[in-house]
Amino acid sequence: MSKKLTKRSEDYSKWYNEIVVKADLAENSGVRGMMVIKPYGYAIWEKMQAELDRMFKETGHENAYFPLLIPKSYFSKEASHVAGFAKECAVVTHYRLKNDENGKGIIVDENAKLEEELIIRPTSETIIWDSYRKWIQSYRDLPLLINQWANVVRWEMRTRLFLRTAEFLWQEGHTAHATKAEAIEETEKMQNVYATFAENFMAMPVIKGVKTESERFSGALETYTIEALMQDGKALQAGTTHFLGQNFAKAFDVKFTSKEGKLDYVWATSWGVSTRLMGALVMTHSDDFGLVLPPKLAPIQVVIVPIYKTDEQFDAISAKAEEMVKEFRKKGISVKYDHRRTHKPGWKFAEYELKGVPLRIAIGPRDLENGTLELARRDTLTKEIVSQENISNTIANLLDEIQDNLFNKALEYRNNHITEVNSFDEFKEVLENKGGFILAHWDGTAETEEKIKNITKATIRCIPLDAKDEEGKCILTGKKSSKRVLFSKAY
Repeated sequence: MSKKLTKRSEDYSKWYNEIVVKADLAENSGVRGMMVIKPYGYAIWEKMQAELDRMFKETGHENAYFPLLIPKSYFSKEASHVAGFAKECAVVTHYRLKNDENGKGIIVDENAKLEEELIIRPTSETIIWDSYRKWIQSYRDLPLLINQWANVVRWEMRTRLFLRTAEFLWQEGHTAHATKAEAIEETEKMQNVYATFAENFMAMPVIKGVKTESERFSGALETYTIEALMQDGKALQAGTTHFLGQNFAKAFDVKFTSKEGKLDYVWATSWGVSTRLMGALVMTHSDDFGLVLPPKLAPIQVVIVPIYKTDEQFDAISAKAEEMVKEFRKKGISVKYDHRRTHKPGWKFAEYELKGVPLRIAIGPRDLENGTLELARRDTLTKEIVSQENISNTIANLLDEIQDNLFNKALEYRNNHITEVNSFDEFKEVLENKGGFILAHWDGTAETEEKIKNITKATIRCIPLDAKDEEGKCILTGKKSSKRVLFSKAY
């Protein structure tokens, strides 16, 4: 397969798909809309998962696992929740297959129909709250802070690797609390966890805010979000946290006895991020040469490539390279020595450039003589000759520098693509010619929100938490508005 990519400026969508496939992150499977995450892509997801899992546990959460299949009757208990997911649900109706009459094929055994149909989970609130009813009796059982790492199925008709697939991997937190204030505090805390992860590990700046009523999670009283901006000027919702009030507790009769001896329904939250973050990572940093990975999430942070002509040179270089590998690993640096003789150095350079390895070391016979190395940075595509002395410290410092550089570059792009507008004509002009986030006044009605979406395909991504009180007029209706909201076209 050719390593050459379509340029972002020519066809951003094609460029994205080519990176995902050619960098060995994922590919389409034999099931419509479902993907195979390949080892290199899964290694990045594992790093994301490990950091998030650590952060969840540091905030008091524990992992559990709940069934993949949910009784259909559970969904009917929370009306707004089922309404939001009904069109995306895959349903299991039978539990057995059999040979057809000719013995040449397999058909559904109509005698094996389930008494109650089962939904393949699109999200797990209903099955989890059925368990919580048994687990919670007293204030002593609260708060209940549970997270699940799982897969879910949402039968999307138009799919795209990582960004929107019929099956995806994610984590979903589900917590129960004694008071409304505690539940809201939890929702805001987890939004901050997501924002910290996105910025400190993904090097992806985000805007924190709350969703409008029409954009809330089905069954939530409030949805908090982190919104990121991709290089094509479109927004991507990177993570959401939901204050569910007592809706699910009432639907599943989850009550607790308070300290005062009163019986009341618990207060709930849920929150989640998914493999969609992989798509965000690709689109935030990558370039026309391939994937660009922040060092903190790169499966291979440093690759060493030998340059040699003879077996003697190869052996001498390998001895030095293995010495460096041990030194790097002692410092916690992920390193690979690519000693394959089946591929030339130039091929390897292109391969690791495509795969986004942050640093590449080339070492040849002259480097052994001079005590030097050639060091290439993926983020800037620059090379320099450095001393072998204290090389592990040099590498560690450079990895930190690359991490910071990627964040600052993404932040500068994001900040340069936030535009305040005061009229609908200005709104449409910026949306068409510049893109990015647009801060504009909105009259607060779902009707106006829908009209703007229908006319421009732009949606309100969030009401930023740091939005200032500012008297203005809605860009569409001219009605009074007290603050600007964040619009954008989005994935």
